[in-house]
Amino acid sequence: MEQLTSGASNRIIPILKTLRASLIFVYTILISLVLFILPRRPRRLSPSTVAPLTQAPPSKCSKRRMEDEDTARRRALAEDLDMGFETRDGDCRCRWSKFLFSGVRGNALFCRSWLPVSSELKGVLIIIHGLNEHSGRYAHFARQLTSCNFGVYAMDWIGHGGSDGLHGYVPSLDHVVADTGAFLEKLKTENPGIPCFLFGHSTGGSVVLKAASYPQVEGMLEGIILTSPALRVKPAHPIVGAVAPIFSLVAPKLQFKGANKRGIPVSRDPEALLAKYSDPLVYTGPIRVRTGHEILRISSYLMRNFRSVTVPFLVLHGTADKVTDPLASKDLYNEAASKFKNIKLYDGFLHDLLFEPEREEIARDIIAWMEKRLGAGLGNVVNIW
Repeated sequence: MEQLTSGASNRIIPILKTLRASLIFVYTILISLVLFILPRRPRRLSPSTVAPLTQAPPSKCSKRRMEDEDTARRRALAEDLDMGFETRDGDCRCRWSKFLFSGVRGNALFCRSWLPVSSELKGVLIIIHGLNEHSGRYAHFARQLTSCNFGVYAMDWIGHGGSDGLHGYVPSLDHVVADTGAFLEKLKTENPGIPCFLFGHSTGGSVVLKAASYPQVEGMLEGIILTSPALRVKPAHPIVGAVAPIFSLVAPKLQFKGANKRGIPVSRDPEALLAKYSDPLVYTGPIRVRTGHEILRISSYLMRNFRSVTVPFLVLHGTADKVTDPLASKDLYNEAASKFKNIKLYDGFLHDLLFEPEREEIARDIIAWMEKRLGAGLGNVVNIW
């Protein structure tokens, strides 16, 4: 057998070293996981060491009780938020209410509604908020909608606002997608013949886009509105993306401090930023492992399926957004098969568009698009504003 030349050796040896280093890394990860998962043998304690160990780690029952207490606290805060609008003479501009909706897995989800006091509804807009926030933050937006004779409903995800679950923890975004579809079906039944739209912000935009990909949901909609949708989300480091599926199973509620983006500005309005991060219903802790993995998973799914999108949609994004990618919104617009689609990019705007100084202008753009959609019938509208 012919021996390798020195040139071939120089090419192959580095490859073998790289493979060996990769295998060592993989083995280290696997061994660490096995050691983490396997039960440890209990230590034998001498009488002198037994006494100080009087506090046992929290049991599953105590953790569940703590979660239930936290949910009750958040629900009380959500109930106390004043969502009504009054004129200077004391007249209320809308009828508003708060109620609980049972999700597809039996979780109690906190919901709100704002309806015009008089006049026939033009349509209904259902708000699906973004990660870590809650439906109560959209009262100002609801005011503009009701003044134009649109009814507004909003639902807190599981683990958010006044809904059941550990604060900031989402076991599955597919559950949120299913809850969104079920909530829409309920409202269509309660408002027969009224056109319905879905609105989603950030990760809520991802939820809305995936929900609308199901024919039975799309059939109930006149269209969807997406603000700053989370469509091309990448982990902070490739290794994080590689181990996220494993750790989301092993330690789903673990808080991953390296992924906390609280320091990234989301609005150019200092008062809006202060209001958001001082709101006790807004989760400001590090993202939980399962939640982060779910965002990566739904983002990857949507990016692979842009061409199958047929629902009428409006997508809005700030060009200076540092949380989600405005170029991904452009890709959605360019690749989607929808016959009625629009995109508007706001130069220099940040992530929370409806909390930017120009929030009223953005709300007017959304209302104008819905009215255009209602007046278009079966016509096709494809353009960039």
